[in-house]
Amino acid sequence: MADYTDIHYAVRGGVARITIDRPAKYNAFRGVTCEELIAAFNRAGWDDDIGVIVLTGAGEKAFCTGGDQSAHDGGYDGRGLIGLPIEELQGLIREVPKPVIARVNGYAIGGGNVLVTCCDLAIASQTAQFGQVGPKVGSVDPGFGTALLSRVVGEKKAREIWFLCRRYTALQALQMGLINACVPAADLDAEVQRWCDEILALSPTAIAIAKRSFNADSDSIRGIGAMGMQSLKLFYETDESHEGVTAFLEKRPARFHEVRRASRTKKT
Repeated sequence: MADYTDIHYAVRGGVARITIDRPAKYNAFRGVTCEELIAAFNRAGWDDDIGVIVLTGAGEKAFCTGGDQSAHDGGYDGRGLIGLPIEELQGLIREVPKPVIARVNGYAIGGGNVLVTCCDLAIASQTAQFGQVGPKVGSVDPGFGTALLSRVVGEKKAREIWFLCRRYTALQALQMGLINACVPAADLDAEVQRWCDEILALSPTAIAIAKRSFNADSDSIRGIGAMGMQSLKLFYETDESHEGVTAFLEKRPARFHEVRRASRTKKT
């Protein structure tokens, strides 16, 4: 899958750089985007000439803002339970035997925040912003985006992130442990390259074993996420979830409680 439409793939000096290339959509992903990301991670992950994988977004505004709501109508436009093979992508980021560094150049919101959580390391520009929006649009990540996040930043902070849907600066993300480094935007590429160079000087086999050892402690989350996706599929079929997407597209506050009450009234 050498010809991509939604991403860009480049290799230089043992580093594979995978870029979500949808800047007009703030690098939100649709079905095609996920398929291309899966292909690219498989391509880089099992290439012996690659020692590090860098995931980023095109432009200066966004790393990734999660699922493209314009491709969401009770389900996204691709394959899988919810029309996005997102759990496959998240699992693959963890499974490839190479360190994956999130180069966070802007908004890492929603599913983009989850991608940062799944990556082994994360380096952000001082202009980056992090946070969740799922409950604002009638959605949630019921696997790595919640359970793994709580291991990364602590359970109380993870619940705050999901229950309040606030935005967090790069400095705040650094303080909570969501990212490893925060640098001026002009220094982002140099800092990422410095981390890549340090990793490339080490034993790739030892690094691969270490990564799998870290993952062994939290791989049960993938099973939890699979069950959660079944629930999410059912949720996406409800009026409450539809209201979240409609409100987002119409740029108005969602009327979740009103819609939920009306739905209950119809059932009785």
